[in-house]
Parts: sequence; C-alpha cells; structure tokens
Amino acid sequence: MSDGRRVAVVGLGVVSCAGSSVDDFWQGLNSDPPEGERRVVDFDPAPFYDNPKEARRADRSVQLGMASAAQAMAGAGELASDPDRCGVIYGTGVGGLQTFEDQVLVLDRKGARRVSPFMVPMMMPNAPGAAISMRYGLAGPCEVLTTACAAGTHALGYAARLIRLGVVDVVVAGGCESVMTPVGTAGFVNMTALSNSGISMPFDKNRDGFMMTEGAATLVLEEWDSAVARGATIWGEILGTASNADAHHITAPAPGGAGALRCMQLAIDDAGLEPGDIVHVNAHGTSTALNDAAEAEALNKLFGPNGPLVTSTKGVTGHALGAAGALEAIAVLLSMRHRKIPATAGWTTPDPELAEFRLVTGEAADWEPGPSLSNSFGFGGHNGCIVIGPA
Repeated sequence: MSDGRRVAVVGLGVVSCAGSSVDDFWQGLNSDPPEGERRVVDFDPAPFYDNPKEARRADRSVQLGMASAAQAMAGAGELASDPDRCGVIYGTGVGGLQTFEDQVLVLDRKGARRVSPFMVPMMMPNAPGAAISMRYGLAGPCEVLTTACAAGTHALGYAARLIRLGVVDVVVAGGCESVMTPVGTAGFVNMTALSNSGISMPFDKNRDGFMMTEGAATLVLEEWDSAVARGATIWGEILGTASNADAHHITAPAPGGAGALRCMQLAIDDAGLEPGDIVHVNAHGTSTALNDAAEAEALNKLFGPNGPLVTSTKGVTGHALGAAGALEAIAVLLSMRHRKIPATAGWTTPDPELAEFRLVTGEAADWEPGPSLSNSFGFGGHNGCIVIGPA
C-alpha cells in the first residue's frame, strides 16, 4: 500500500465446485465448467472438526469456511506473532440459511419445543469468523462483514488495512457461502437473477443470469517483514483497497457503472499507482445483463479499450456471493504464480452493446505478472476492489 506497513499473503485455502485445494482450483479454472448445478460435491467436514457432533453443530457454510481456513493455515506455517495481534476478518452474504430453513420446518411440523437450541449459533452470520478464531486461538479483532457479493473482497481489504495501520500483525481473511437451499434458490429464480440456460456467460451477448454456487476461500495476511523473517512462502502482496457505495438501488448498479468506476480508481490511488500500471483485472463479471454492462462501461472509462487483460472466473465457478471476492483474489494470485490468466469460460459471442475492453477468451493468456485489480460489486450498491501485486 502507498503508506504504512506492507501486507503479504502467506496462506491460501479454497473449497469450490472448481476444486477444493489450491492446485485443483487452478486446474478447474483452466478446464471446462462443471455441468449442471455448481455445488461442492463429496465434501466431508469431519476432518476439520474434533468429532462428528461438533461438525453437525455447524452450518454447511461454516464447514466450508473451516475447511478452507485449515488449508490456508497449514500453508502459512507456524506464526511468530502474539495471538492477541492475530485476527479474523471474514465475509458472508447471508449466513446459515440451510440451518434456518431446516428449523422453520421443524417448528411447523413438530412444534416450538423441538427447535434446536443450536439454531442461533449455527445460523448467525458471524459464526465462521468465530469458529476460525476459536480453532486457532486468534485473539485479535474478529469480525464478519455481510455486504452481499462484495463481502469477501471487503474482508480482505479491511484485513489489509488493519495490518497496514499496525493494529495487528496477522489476519485470517476470506469468505464463505452456502445458500443453494430451496428458499434461497427460489428467491433468486423469482427475481430473475439466475440463468435459465444453466450456463454462466460473463459479458456474452446471450448472457441470461448467474449460476449460483457455494464455497469458501481463506487467505492468511501477514505484515511483510514478519513474513520474511520467519521464511514464510509469500504468494503476493495486497497493494491497495477501496470500498464505496452506489447509493442508487437495492439490486441494480448505478448508471454507467459510476460507483464501480470510483471504487476502482480509489483502490488504485490507495496503492499509489496510476490506471496505466494495472495489467490485469479479475472482473466481477456475473453474467447478468445490467451488472456486466455497468462494469464494462466502468472498465472502458477508466482504462480505455486497450487497457489491462480482463477475465471473469465466474464462467467456471459460478457466483459464490459473499465468498466470490476471496475466491477471485486467490485466482489472481494463482495467475501470477503460473504466469497465465484463465480465459472467460462461457463466452462465445461478442455483445456490440457493451463498452470495449480486453476480455481474455478462448485460451488462457500468457502475461508478465504485475499490479492486478479484483472487483466485487454487490446488491445494496456495495462496491469493493483490491489491488494485488506479485511476490
């Protein structure tokens, strides 16, 4: 970041329909999208809990978060910082919706006395942050942000700021989501947000809505000098971050992508860079008509038609809502490690109505890693952007 302490990324963990390890996730991003629903299949939470009872007392969203956190913490290695200076900043869009739906049915069919006493701690949105902090004894700030589809990116940005300002030395940050429930799915279907074709087609002329998915991604952030001193593997650096609001509409983006444009510029400013320094953008790119059009216009206004290479990994993963930003930050870091930018899966037909920008299509693009932008724009007009640099 342009001032304050530097922020290193020292651990990564991912659970997704595209792969549930860092290596598998990278392979998935460069493969054909999963067919049908974008669920995490064959997921077993047992290895991440002390006993089966403890696992059953966690909502699926928290189970996914714990699994990704376990990977990230293992990759980070032994931390040298005081636990009081190690925190958790996590994101989710909804919380334990499956638990809530299950217990509403219990109430209706069996009566109030049969509602689980564990319902509240299982459904509360702050549960994933609390669970991670307790598992690893992280006694610093522990907060969970619920800013819809921007939550994962906001969590990473806030975590980086805490380290930058010297409040803490280590933050476990990311996001989790699992709302592919009967009520959750019906709500998105009835608001016409989901794809009727069953294909995620970011920025494509024929895009018809997003493919909802579930998953979790966790990153361990550490003050740079501390990470270097203990010999940690450094994946990259958080260079800048920004958050703002459209202040326009509960679901539709601001006209012309005005809020997105301001947020991207603020993040670049925070990194002490200029728009011309950005060489890659992982777009929000949900495959919805209004959001893709607004983001395309914002990209064009900020960078021009021949700006940085742009991809939307949601063509493969679908949209993980509150976990999306964290998944996509990991995608950026893996693109740097492998020196390739995955193509935007699902894209086949140019949309002449969209503003021009350099979308990666067809095949992965070779590139020289440099400052990269990851975008998240959520319902409620919540915008989040982070600038990530190579190690």
